[in-house]
Amino acid sequence: MDKNKLLWQADLENGYYKNPILFTDYSDPDVIRVGDTFFMTASSFNCVPGLPVLVSKDLVSWEICNYGVTHLPFETYDSPAHGKGIWAPSIRYHHNKYWIFVGMPDEGIFMTHTEDPFGEWCPLICIWSGKGFIDPCPFWDEDGKAYIVHAYAKSRIGFQSKLGLLPMSQDGTKCIGEDRFIFDGSKTQPTIEGPKVYKRGKYYYIFAPAGGVATGWQTVLRSTSIYGPYEEKIVMHQGSTEVNGPHQGGLVDTPNQEEWFVHFQDKGVYGRIVHLQPVRWKNDWPIIGENPNEESIGKPVLKYKKPSGCQAVEPTEPETSDDFQEGRLGLSWQWLANPKENYYSMNERKGYLRLYAVNPNNIANDVLYNCGNVLTQKIAAPDFEMVTKIDVSQLKVGTKSGVTVFGMSYAYVAIIKKEEDVYLQYVTSQGKDEDIKENLQWEKKIQLDQDANIWFKINFNKTEKCQFSTSVDGVKYNQTTDYFTPSQGKWVGAKIGLFALNEKLTNSESYIDVEYVKFMRDELELCNV
Repeated sequence: MDKNKLLWQADLENGYYKNPILFTDYSDPDVIRVGDTFFMTASSFNCVPGLPVLVSKDLVSWEICNYGVTHLPFETYDSPAHGKGIWAPSIRYHHNKYWIFVGMPDEGIFMTHTEDPFGEWCPLICIWSGKGFIDPCPFWDEDGKAYIVHAYAKSRIGFQSKLGLLPMSQDGTKCIGEDRFIFDGSKTQPTIEGPKVYKRGKYYYIFAPAGGVATGWQTVLRSTSIYGPYEEKIVMHQGSTEVNGPHQGGLVDTPNQEEWFVHFQDKGVYGRIVHLQPVRWKNDWPIIGENPNEESIGKPVLKYKKPSGCQAVEPTEPETSDDFQEGRLGLSWQWLANPKENYYSMNERKGYLRLYAVNPNNIANDVLYNCGNVLTQKIAAPDFEMVTKIDVSQLKVGTKSGVTVFGMSYAYVAIIKKEEDVYLQYVTSQGKDEDIKENLQWEKKIQLDQDANIWFKINFNKTEKCQFSTSVDGVKYNQTTDYFTPSQGKWVGAKIGLFALNEKLTNSESYIDVEYVKFMRDELELCNV
């Protein structure tokens, strides 16, 4: 990967790094080390594939290498179930296997495992059925017993601010006892959630955020029994920094036993971006970050010396651009719901992504928010430019295709075929959730060349505003829209998306061919924004 083309480079190449290490929406990260290699996973909610697996050699530069889930095993997720699905996973390495445990707040606690994190993961196995059980973390104790420590979602079960414990079979396939509370943070640690369990010396430690995603802090509990009672201590807070939260994450060590904490910060439209903090211990309590106050509560670092004892690597980042030459979708892409075979093809035209213009819900003129056949990527930097070239020669009457900046408030620019002519249209959303409507801002006839190619461009700037441009020759671009301010989605940041839709109730043979999607640093002059 050419480091000069990185959208976001955390490695400062002078022995130091800057936070965030990922300016990308990897919410609720958890991390492990196996040998000299680090693995991370994160929430993926309703998006598919889900449970991203990222890999790093130095804890600073990360690449996405796989997904733990290719299909969510419930009909609910055949259409976008925004904010539902996969919440706050935990990743562990135990008995020569990689394990990911995850809560689905409407269904229960699930597990997947593999011997090869770069290969196939087993289908999700339900180990505990029930609503409201979230953020599970497995723990295999030295006496042969195993447990799940977890939190509760008030929206599903009626209460929060408590942590629970479930006995689990050694093979991780089922819970084998009753759920019991092990900590009540209602008075001192409100909304405590996202527990991660470790054992160090005589103590069991539970790392868990409290106080809320945007305004909270990191708490650590300790006890000589996994059932408690637990002492509690706040170990990191925002302090005088701009790192609000700081929220949920996981503890990991390097090959030379340095300890580090990976966590997220809620950054609004950008989603939940990932930070790396040093960890040291005092009186059997961790201090996360630096400059602890008189109570030994640390605050997040913005720049720090890189972890030692790790392999030296070139700066890198999760992939974004895609030229579709490998005959598969790049790992950066996720659908808004379980994909169907008639959504796309990588084989019909070599080196192109073919998106079929389908009506996924059989609802005339349905809004984009409800369509599972929107192919999306996370925002990967505070400012960037995205360009895509699309062949729209096979669009039929009543079908359209375009690009979107997608969140709870979204906009898109699309080509739509009407009788003998094609039109360019700009659409914005209004409302939220089931009340979302779309407003056609304008529509105008457009003349394409004989090959019917169109280039769409999105410029996104540091003020969280974006602008759409189009071109019919790939050289001269017309600024198609004014600046638009998207919003984050439900528990997720805004996304960039491609789509092809049929506004009619009957599907046709209509499709588009996408030649490439390129992300680069934003070169657009952003004066007077």
